[in-house]
Amino acid sequence: MNTDTETRQTPDEKGFFGQYGGSFLPPQLQKIMDEITAAYKTLRAEASFQDELGALYRTYVGRPSPVFHAARLSEGAGRAGIYLKREDLNHTGAHKINHCLGEAMLARKMGKKRLIAETGAGQHGVALASAAALLGLECEIYMGEVDVKKEHPNVIRMKILGARVVTVTAGSKTLKDAVDAAFEAYLKDPVSQFYAIGSVVGPHPFPMMVRDFQSIVGREARGQFLDMTGGLPDAVVACVGGGSNAIGLFSGFMPDKAVALYGVEPSGRSFKDGDHSATLTKGRPGMLHGFKCYLLQDQAGQPLPVHTVASGLAYPGVGPEHSYLKDIGRVNYETINDKEAIDAFFELSRKEGIIPAIESAHAAAYALKLSRRLGEGKKILVNLSGRGDKDIDFVVNAYGPGYGITQ
Repeated sequence: MNTDTETRQTPDEKGFFGQYGGSFLPPQLQKIMDEITAAYKTLRAEASFQDELGALYRTYVGRPSPVFHAARLSEGAGRAGIYLKREDLNHTGAHKINHCLGEAMLARKMGKKRLIAETGAGQHGVALASAAALLGLECEIYMGEVDVKKEHPNVIRMKILGARVVTVTAGSKTLKDAVDAAFEAYLKDPVSQFYAIGSVVGPHPFPMMVRDFQSIVGREARGQFLDMTGGLPDAVVACVGGGSNAIGLFSGFMPDKAVALYGVEPSGRSFKDGDHSATLTKGRPGMLHGFKCYLLQDQAGQPLPVHTVASGLAYPGVGPEHSYLKDIGRVNYETINDKEAIDAFFELSRKEGIIPAIESAHAAAYALKLSRRLGEGKKILVNLSGRGDKDIDFVVNAYGPGYGITQ
């Protein structure tokens, strides 16, 4: 769990991280959300729940995921060393399985019959479909039409695992619209369904709950890095869309003031409205999907369209804890554009034999910049939050010739 003195008491009883978070829902749905909060707080204190989840992490997910020194990626005069927390090696290929198992176990305990969720890059969808199959629950995943085409391998995986994949054709046909559609479907039957939110976003208790499940990443990484190097990293880097992989890693280092924390957002094509998804960089506080956070919004407070080459980062909002951490200055939020991310995708692939998710490539790209700035002798830990097999068709079709790939 998060142990920093400034953040360990957050969220408060109403789900606020400072001014962010909370739960802004109709009374009927708030009653259901209060039941989820109570059930989660009870369950997380039960040794049997923690033992079962820990056993699944070890025998089903394959935890602990290793920390790897990317020596060739770090090569060059005056560069800091880059280390990778290999969440891409988890079963289902990303960090998402960490919270999906926990949410599915909670749903089963509450007597729910169906898991319902949104997905962008498909990693949350695959992880949730896997957890549902494992625990004998129905599963329904909403995904924007743009992402269905772009992340086709993950769509097939979800279907093989027994999930029903619903293609969303409204709006921009991406992640925000998938959230809208999934939420509408959930409202039709919140009693027998459990909405398994895929990041540290949404109404309380989900930002807290998903963070708690993802905190295993930070706990493992801190101990592994100490064992490997004899000290802590100088900097910790993770990509930020909703922010679950980042908050999971950051939680392990929050008390260590000498460790700089960097969250990396997508600046896409440019900083024009609709050309990026850099919420913490260009947004302002607003309301979205039942909670308060930094939001890319127009003058009327409506969410703006977003763009990024990484489907999993295409969200106009961000986790409320990230919003709070920005305001208190504990985390530095930076940006990487589409080209820089794709360059890093290929550089990591060709120097280390690791094909990263495009989302994770944003963190790798910023780590390469930071390595030159920090210099020799310093150490950077990057959360490699997912693997890139889901992205290879899109990358080759859109960028292949520029990197020497022809079909």
